[in-house]
Amino acid sequence: MNALEKRSVSALASVYAVRMLGLFMVMPVFMLLGGELQGATPALLGVAIGAYGLSQALLQIPFGMLSDRVGRKRMITIGLILFAAGSLLAASTDSIYVVIAGRILQGAGAIASVLMALLSDLTREQERTKAMATVGMSIGLSFSLSLVLGPLLGSVWGLAGLFYVTAALAVLALVIVHWVVPTPHQHKTSADTQPTRAMLSRVLTDGRLLRLDVGIFSLHLVLTALFLVFPSMLQDQLGLASQSHWWFYLSVMVTSFFAMVPFIIIGEKKRKMKPVLCGAIALMALATAGLAEVSVNLVAAWAGLFFFFMAFNLLEASLPSLISKEAPPASKGTAMGAYSTSQFLGAFLGGALGGVLLEWVGAHGVLWLMVAVLVLWFLVALTMPAPGYTTSFVVELRKAVSDQYDDIDDSLRRLPGVQDVVIVEGAATAYLKVDRQQFNEALLADFTFVRHGSKS
Repeated sequence: MNALEKRSVSALASVYAVRMLGLFMVMPVFMLLGGELQGATPALLGVAIGAYGLSQALLQIPFGMLSDRVGRKRMITIGLILFAAGSLLAASTDSIYVVIAGRILQGAGAIASVLMALLSDLTREQERTKAMATVGMSIGLSFSLSLVLGPLLGSVWGLAGLFYVTAALAVLALVIVHWVVPTPHQHKTSADTQPTRAMLSRVLTDGRLLRLDVGIFSLHLVLTALFLVFPSMLQDQLGLASQSHWWFYLSVMVTSFFAMVPFIIIGEKKRKMKPVLCGAIALMALATAGLAEVSVNLVAAWAGLFFFFMAFNLLEASLPSLISKEAPPASKGTAMGAYSTSQFLGAFLGGALGGVLLEWVGAHGVLWLMVAVLVLWFLVALTMPAPGYTTSFVVELRKAVSDQYDDIDDSLRRLPGVQDVVIVEGAATAYLKVDRQQFNEALLADFTFVRHGSKS
């Protein structure tokens, strides 16, 4: 990356991180501190935890499309202001209903797709995979940090204090956006990074992509439901005071992260991603079932959560990569839009449905719901064909009349390793899906177009 790209990526990764940190900090303590809110019931607390996911799911793609018309930074600014306003609303009340409204308003700042579009505006094709990986790592780190900071800050400042900190983080993100993130002179985002209506039907009828959407939906349903019951189990059943939860989560997250790394390597390098994926789902289901039987053993609870997050971290890291690889050429943005919507819907239903079950049948009902969802996901994953080991490749065509594009398409498809081709005539650009072990880009020199960009 050049200096401008490094600055852009680090700044946008920071915006992602501080925003997600604010969203996630309340999760490990909400059920412990939210019981003091007026009108609070387990069902309403569950809705409050997952409420942000509903507005995120509904507004993610509209925000991205609006940013094409009115500008990236303007939509990011609007989103962060909504996020801050929702945080202040939730902090200023002692009513569970107003907190739910605040969480919905937080989620209404659905800027993830806009941030990704701005990232692609500010980076070259050949650097985009590295840029998106950096953002992904920042989100993962912010989630892990939230499990530590949430209990620490919550024990000192309470639930309202956490929401005020979240509002302050939104202001910090605004400062980064306007003072650190460069402003592109024009949108140069490639077609494969933007959601489009034309590609939506193809994406929503692709069996491989739908299985991955089911996966991220299930993963975040289960994650949200976990925090409805586990903090109370730690405090009430296992006798670990809430102000001590931070070290429990810290030790689990650090060790589980390093434990999953070898399996990521095995999946990618040895081309064993399907067995690794199915194994991780099975491990998460077994760990959840084990947590359902934990009563007074803190060591057993630690082990159960360790295996849960070992599998979770592996799946959370693998699924976006698989979506990128399985998406048709020039449809990554649309595929990621459907994927993100599924993720946030899962978070909403995990909170809402889990809260109802918690009120009706207790913590065991929530945990066994999680097991059932994971078992269903495991069965769906078993029917998935082995994931492809492909990458995107972008070429800029020489100026050609429209009747030449069919010949160019045929020629590209005959190249060893090329699995699919989409030519965007208006941009004189071709998007290839290739198997990098078989594809030789030097063969492109034999055709009447030149290379522009690289693997992404």
